[in-house]
Amino acid sequence: MVRHNDPSRPSTFADRPEPITFYRGPAQEEALARLEWLVEQRQRCGLVVAEAGMGKSHLAVTAARRLGGLGAEAVMLSLAGLPEGEWLELLLDRLSLDPASRAEPIRAWLKLENRLRENTLLGRPTVLVLEDLDRGPADAQEAAARLVTAAEPRFATVTVIATARTDGVRHVAAEVRSRAAVRVELPPWSEADVVGYLQAGLERTGRSDELFTPAAAATMLRFARGVPQVVSRLAELALAAAEVEGLAQIESAIIESVWRELAAAEPEQPDSAEDADTPNTPPRFRAVRRLWS
Repeated sequence: MVRHNDPSRPSTFADRPEPITFYRGPAQEEALARLEWLVEQRQRCGLVVAEAGMGKSHLAVTAARRLGGLGAEAVMLSLAGLPEGEWLELLLDRLSLDPASRAEPIRAWLKLENRLRENTLLGRPTVLVLEDLDRGPADAQEAAARLVTAAEPRFATVTVIATARTDGVRHVAAEVRSRAAVRVELPPWSEADVVGYLQAGLERTGRSDELFTPAAAATMLRFARGVPQVVSRLAELALAAAEVEGLAQIESAIIESVWRELAAAEPEQPDSAEDADTPNTPPRFRAVRRLWS
């Protein structure tokens, strides 16, 4: 049975990039294993490339958490939209500097170098996950290039993992692109991925893993075109609609309905129900419209 809203229960299909909600399909596990290999082999650079909504942020957050659990000092910083001169202080805020080092009256770059040197002396890898490097400021690009090419011993155990959109990877510093020992490309989800994601979310929050019918999962894949972020939003909206209506199972008609609600709420979205070859019928479940009002 579908359980009704419980404020104490975590969101089943929230698309926030948190390790606990990360879907670990074959492609995702392979990506994590390759990023771990970078650090184990003391490689200086890796690059994650994908279209928007394909899970770069989720992979980056999960990789940082996993690498931190393996003994590295791993920090992540999103560079998109940051002005020049600010990103380094934000990065230092994420590193575990002691109060004396943090308050030392020296340039921010020297503080970073001192921390890298300290980690190197301790034999501890430093992993800097620079999300959206393709949309980062010029000084962050220059710093990333220096970090992956510098021969000084203090940089010996530093690994930079950069993420970029497929259409923006050309904006990533040439040194980063050429030095990347691993390039991870995230593919669209298959139907098996959608089914696995749904089951994992339902089981994590104590729901029946048979709540979504196979036809509903196939319809979700068709509308989302394999984009994980869209799958997540459709699943959460469909679950909310089913709870309001008191439905015991989610059929493909509910997925079609919430897709139309989602498309109506985001008119700029290029894909449409018509693009997916579905009839132009009005939504059945007004509960979802209330969620968006």
